[in-house]
Amino acid sequence: MKTLWRQTRSFPPAARLLMANQFAINLAFYMLMPYLAAHLSGGLGLAAWAVGLVLGVRNFSQQGMFLIGGTLADRFGYKAPIMAGCLLRTVGFGLLGWVDNLPALVVASAATGFAGALFNPAVRAYLAAEAGERRVDAFATFNVYYQAGMLLGPLVGLALLASDFRLVCTVAAAIFAVLTVLQWRALPARHTERADTASGPGGVLAQWRTVVANRPFLLFATAMIGSYVLTFQVYLALPLAATNALGPKGNWATSGLFMLSATVAVLGQLHLTGWAKRRWSPAQALVRGLAAMGLAFLPLALTPPGADAAVLTALAAAVTLLAAGSAVVYPFEMDTVVTLSGNHLVATHYGLYNTVSGLGITLGNLATGALWDVAERHDALWLTWCTLTATGLVCAASVAALARSGRLTVREEPRLVPA
Repeated sequence: MKTLWRQTRSFPPAARLLMANQFAINLAFYMLMPYLAAHLSGGLGLAAWAVGLVLGVRNFSQQGMFLIGGTLADRFGYKAPIMAGCLLRTVGFGLLGWVDNLPALVVASAATGFAGALFNPAVRAYLAAEAGERRVDAFATFNVYYQAGMLLGPLVGLALLASDFRLVCTVAAAIFAVLTVLQWRALPARHTERADTASGPGGVLAQWRTVVANRPFLLFATAMIGSYVLTFQVYLALPLAATNALGPKGNWATSGLFMLSATVAVLGQLHLTGWAKRRWSPAQALVRGLAAMGLAFLPLALTPPGADAAVLTALAAAVTLLAAGSAVVYPFEMDTVVTLSGNHLVATHYGLYNTVSGLGITLGNLATGALWDVAERHDALWLTWCTLTATGLVCAASVAALARSGRLTVREEPRLVPA
């Protein structure tokens, strides 16, 4: 904790506020979202298709709208979308607890999703601008707060759920209301010297053409898709493996794996980032982190089916290595996006990057689920794990190829100035 505190205090006040802001955002989000499906089906009695619709609308309105959020941040500054996103989450989370008809629930779900699309690219672009040459350290510290919110949110939500789901929603909405006021009062309005070009001739379409024409950025975004597919397996393939081995007790194992993943990130992020910075170049850190994420699934491929204790051990090993590899990759990945943008239309680049990765997660999940079904029918689950391992290694090889070709080179960046 002392290391985290010292690291946090070494950044400007605005960057520290963004880190605390992200902790509270994830705390409130994960207080509610893990229990929303049970509330919709059990508490409100919605059919499974309706539950899927509500959850799907939230995911689509976030993943599909990241580009819009990033575009708005580059045109109007970073502060306004952050505030708007927090305010929209206040309304959305409040509605989720107090409405009981499907149309209103869909509207509330869409609001919570679009809120994330508004503030996520803006927060990352703002943090990158504030951190300057210390972007890698800033994103590493940011990720500690991000993961800590994910770790504590479900626990706080579970405690509040003992009283009432409406209380969970009300507290979550109150947190976002406080964050809205906090950003309004304490967060300076900032932009880069090139921000005025975002509202120049051509408007939004010109912004998008600029980003889409950035070939090295698009290649990097494409190369990194597999890393997001691997990270999402904490929610898909790994829980399926736990349930397959332990039956109903697999839910408890899944909760434990989720907490283990967040704990590794919280406790190890700063140490892993510092270690990687001392020994590797940014490209080497990305490549080796991605390789580690892929190799995380090998223990499961080598574990014989039916050995419950061995499967649990392999699952724990997989989650630990996956989280450690992701912790190595994340700060260098976020820094590389800024580098490839040339510090121009940074939020729009982040928005498109998130949209591409979100689409990749959707397609990757469909492919992983289909492969799991085939592998399970043929008693060959090792095929799923080997495919995921290969995905990580292909990602690593792709990023290594981009680095060798000079497509991940650093560009000159403009100075941060007040809005």
